Amino acid sequence: MVKPRVAVVIPCYKVSRSILQVLAAIGKDVDLIYVVDDGCPENTGDLVIQNCADPRVHVIHHQRNQGVGGATITGYYQAIAAEAEIIIKLDGDGQMDPAYIPVLIDPILAGNADYTKGNRFFNLEDISQMPLIRVIGNAGLSFMSKFSSGYWDIFDPTNGYTAIHAKVARFLPLAKVSQRFFFESDLLFRLNTVRAVVMDVPMPSFYGDEISNLKISRVVFEFSIKHLKNLIKRIFYNYYLRDFNIASLELLFGMLLFLFGVIFGIHKWRSSLMSGVPVTSGTVMLAALPVMIGVQLLLSFLNYDIQNTPRNVLHPRLKFMLKKV
Repeated sequence: MVKPRVAVVIPCYKVSRSILQVLAAIGKDVDLIYVVDDGCPENTGDLVIQNCADPRVHVIHHQRNQGVGGATITGYYQAIAAEAEIIIKLDGDGQMDPAYIPVLIDPILAGNADYTKGNRFFNLEDISQMPLIRVIGNAGLSFMSKFSSGYWDIFDPTNGYTAIHAKVARFLPLAKVSQRFFFESDLLFRLNTVRAVVMDVPMPSFYGDEISNLKISRVVFEFSIKHLKNLIKRIFYNYYLRDFNIASLELLFGMLLFLFGVIFGIHKWRSSLMSGVPVTSGTVMLAALPVMIGVQLLLSFLNYDIQNTPRNVLHPRLKFMLKKV
């Protein structure tokens, strides 16, 4: 069996204190390492060039900061050009142990997944070591991500320790993926649009005295808006553009009935308050019944959407399709 060509992409911004230790910890199962200096004010790229003799390491400089997503996509393009089969994204701040690389890529090599990502919430002991704000923030972001991405069985969507099959990376519209901190969540949405299989890999995360560039309290509102946009696009793509089935009707009529019942009920309630005449039981039922039926239809759609999570691995089927791209 031919050993797969594995590449690691490390976006770097203010990680000069830890990057050399991270590089030294990457094992021999990795063939290529791309260090992307994303306009780092600490000149992390130059530090690596001057102090790292590992022939696998290639340093790429961004003159202007493009964000973690932009730096990762640059690394993706380089790894694809070098004919890597699997591309790993690893942060340079020391929070991700390179020893877990074999565990991360194993589901892809076994043909069980197209994309894998770390999940820091699997082990309760690991959760107890996390800062409380991260636990709460990640739980909220995970819930929103389930709706927007359609991957209902994964958690910890902002986890940046990921691996992707290069064929799938080539197939994705990488130029459209968010370049900032929403990168991982937006990538999940893009993966769902091509029906790629995503799998969580339980692993711990290490928290030392490093300062994270991602402040969850600052991005919750921004992420909420972007998740809502992706949810709308995903529903349109999957249930009205590419397919139209019973779930499409359940969502459409469920929303119409629910909105009619709510709007009609509020209108009659306000009229009753202003006139002092109580509404009849028939009017109450005329408002309540559409709401109840609408909720049932929406729950039925939600159940269908959960069952519709991609299960058939994509990358074995891309050999012919990529020739057309």
